[in-house]
Amino acid sequence: MSGVSAWVRLALLAVLVCIGPLARAGDAAPKFVERMADPALLERVRQGGYVLYIRHGTTDNSRADQVELGDFKDCSRQRVLNEAGRQLAVQLGQFIRQARIPVSQVLHSPLCRTRDTAQLAFPQHPGGVQQVDGLLYTGNLTQAEKQPVLKVTRHWLSEPVARGANRVIVAHAPNMADLIGYFVRPEGTVVIIQPQGQGQFAYVASIPPQLWPSLLAP
Repeated sequence: MSGVSAWVRLALLAVLVCIGPLARAGDAAPKFVERMADPALLERVRQGGYVLYIRHGTTDNSRADQVELGDFKDCSRQRVLNEAGRQLAVQLGQFIRQARIPVSQVLHSPLCRTRDTAQLAFPQHPGGVQQVDGLLYTGNLTQAEKQPVLKVTRHWLSEPVARGANRVIVAHAPNMADLIGYFVRPEGTVVIIQPQGQGQFAYVASIPPQLWPSLLAP
């Protein structure tokens, strides 16, 4: 009996060895982990070289997007900022200026809620705010339609930024979710990205609106 038991144990071990790699191969990809910014990071951002990806301000969810590709000017067919969202956009600009974060470039998606957020947050930016159609909201797009949008989004997240300045992108949560599995929430959250060139970038941390007062406290 002891000999039989030994053979059974050996057989079970062989099965486990065989199926082990298969089980590992089927494991899910690591889940995205959000990190909150701290004052030390804010000090590094003041030195420049980062991308600040901002999800637009809060919106009127009673209005769904009915946007045709290439036709972005009709705000009546889009989900737009509500009054709280407009106030939040102004606040975000004030927070960034209070934090003494230098901004050299402000890009926004072609939708009205991102354009308005960018204009309200950076009303006197020397270079103005620049619309980039390729930063379009991906939530309503097919997989084929998403690809050129994600390519443009990746470009602006990965393109290096000179020291002493930072790039701001005002866009949408689904784009970031499609790229790195991070659905940015709540609206108005600033995502700090380290561009690495050649289509590569690294997520650093996030600043939801409610975190700014503690970051800016003396």
